[in-house]
Amino acid sequence: MSTAPVSVTTLTALKARGERIVCLTCYDASFAHLLDAAGIEVLLVGDSLGMVLQGHATTVPVTLEHMTYHSACVARGRTRALVIADLPFLTYATPEQALVSAARLMQEGGAHMVKLEGGTPLVPTVRRLTEQGVPVCAHLGLLPQSVHRLGGYRFQGRDPVSSEAIRHDALALQTAGASLLVLECVPAALAQDISASLTIPVIGIGAGAGCDGQVLVLHDLLGLNAGRPPSFSRNFLTGHASIAAAVTAYAAAVRDGSFPAAAETPY
Repeated sequence: MSTAPVSVTTLTALKARGERIVCLTCYDASFAHLLDAAGIEVLLVGDSLGMVLQGHATTVPVTLEHMTYHSACVARGRTRALVIADLPFLTYATPEQALVSAARLMQEGGAHMVKLEGGTPLVPTVRRLTEQGVPVCAHLGLLPQSVHRLGGYRFQGRDPVSSEAIRHDALALQTAGASLLVLECVPAALAQDISASLTIPVIGIGAGAGCDGQVLVLHDLLGLNAGRPPSFSRNFLTGHASIAAAVTAYAAAVRDGSFPAAAETPY
């Protein structure tokens, strides 16, 4: 494993070589150090912290201050991994607001890239950010910040109209300058097709094994679910004696294509 810091260029090269990218959510320095040592390429400081750390029912209550704080903690704990921080709910309603929010996450929070949720309406925002040197990770499919509009945490893109809309949005966001795309809870065939059609890497969660990489919420990987775990997750701590061993097993399963398996691919 290379000891050079992971960059956007690194991820693009992994895709070009057909090597899968391993990503996990991370919210503090201790876990950042552990995940970094295990060779995880991307640490996502997700607004999922609102649910797994703060106990909220959704990610909506998470603030920019929360994200900046946790991103800074992760940035201090990593050595090699790329740090991506979520722009939280309504902190990127306009391109100019997105610039201000991204500046905080990168200058104060130490993030290398910011992530935002949404399709074609965000093209001007993605273009504005990238013009100013901000690397952007786009996010399509299930959009947790829009859970109230979507009516719950439901798989997306299961009919011809919505699947074509996701395809269109993915290409538009790439053209606008996005360097990475997360596809959440979409059919595996759709995710594989989009991954093959884009030049930027595509990271899946609940989107089958055909993406260029995978991401899981760290707490799901460790079986720390207050209720029923997501259908696409796996408890990697089962059968392993330590958290470090579980993370290593996850990374190996992503890289050899055995995660997610058919049982972890609902559609």
